[in-house]
Amino acid sequence: MSGDRPSAQELEAASGAVIGDVLAPDLKVLFCGINPGLWSGATGFHFARPGNRFWPVLHVSGFTPRELAPAEQSELLGMGLGITNLVARASAKAAELSEEELRAGAQALEAKVQSYRPQWVAVVGITAYRAAFGAKRATFGKQDRTIGGAGVWVLPNPSGLNAHWSAATLAAEFGQLRQAVMAGDECRCG
Repeated sequence: MSGDRPSAQELEAASGAVIGDVLAPDLKVLFCGINPGLWSGATGFHFARPGNRFWPVLHVSGFTPRELAPAEQSELLGMGLGITNLVARASAKAAELSEEELRAGAQALEAKVQSYRPQWVAVVGITAYRAAFGAKRATFGKQDRTIGGAGVWVLPNPSGLNAHWSAATLAAEFGQLRQAVMAGDECRCG
C-alpha cells in the first residue's frame, strides 16, 4: 500500500480480502462488525475507512482512554475488547452480502464465542443482526438471547454512511453498553 491511503487499484483488489480478528479468551466485549469494507481489506485494520466513527465513539463512550487509530487495534486486547465480523470477506457495501452469508456468519460467530468466551457480543448493525439471527423485531440495546453463552447487545453501525446517527448519539448507545459492562450486569445464561 502506498502511504496511508490505499490507491483505487488497491481498493479494487481488496474485494474479498479477509482480515484477522482481534481476539483473545475471556474478553469483556467482542465487537462484531458486519464485514470489512474495502479500505479495511486493503489496510488489514478493522473500521479503517476515514469517516467511520467506531474509533472516536469507542473513546468518547469510555471504552478506551484515548482515540485509537485503526493500526493500533491490537491495543484493544489489553482493555478486554476485541473485534470480529459476521462475514469475513471485504466488500464495498454491506448490502452486497446475502442473507445466507449472514446466517452462516451467525453460526461461525456462535462457535467463536463458545471457544473464546467473551462476556458480551456487541453486534454493530441492526439490519445485519436481524438477518443473521432471524430476529426481525430486534431493537438496539441488550437482547433477550445469548450467543455462545455471551450476552448480546446490538449497536448502530458507526459507518459514515449511517448518517442519521450522529457521533453523539452513537456514543450514547455505546455508552449504555459500557455502563452495563462496568456495572457487571448479568449477561450469561448458562
